Amino acid sequence: MERPKNKIWDVKARRLELVNDTYLGYIVLMILCAIWFFASKNIKSELILPSFEKTAVEFLTGWTNKRVMTNFWITLKRVLLGVGYAIVVGTIIGIGMGYSKKVYNALSPIINSIRQIPIMTWVPLSIIWFGLGEGPTIFLIFMSAVFPLTINVIDGVANIDQNLVYASRSMGASLSDIIRDIILPGAFPSFLTGVRLAIGGGWQSVI
Repeated sequence: MERPKNKIWDVKARRLELVNDTYLGYIVLMILCAIWFFASKNIKSELILPSFEKTAVEFLTGWTNKRVMTNFWITLKRVLLGVGYAIVVGTIIGIGMGYSKKVYNALSPIINSIRQIPIMTWVPLSIIWFGLGEGPTIFLIFMSAVFPLTINVIDGVANIDQNLVYASRSMGASLSDIIRDIILPGAFPSFLTGVRLAIGGGWQSVI
């Protein structure tokens, strides 16, 4: 007879595993910093590889520099706006394409065509459409973030057990009920993965 699992011990084991992974990440970071430190000492050229000490000092003093922090918050605002728009649009499109095969077949060629375009090719069009200022930057961040999010939401919705949907329909659930009680909770892990990728893509496209 199999011994029943102890949920408390399972939680403790997961916490211990998370702590160990965190420490492992710190150890790898320290090793990389040590390699950087000794490599810069041997190369002895700031042009090729700046010294670790000077870079660390500049990094720390940058957080107290008013001009640097002002530009940082401006950039952060742009990223949050672009990613925020991407979350709204990507979630709506992703749920529609993941839930309905007709919507998927209708939008899939368009989505797949647009997402293959390199982000830098949108720069001239974004300036023409939105002019100079915040508009083009936010648009480029949006274009970098919306497709990873959309694809992950589609995948999350498509992987939901269809028997749950069929059972809900047989009990009289409406489309809004199915989306609220089945689709959204079931696709939430994939949605979070998409948000993480969207934020990374948004930061990479900041100009």
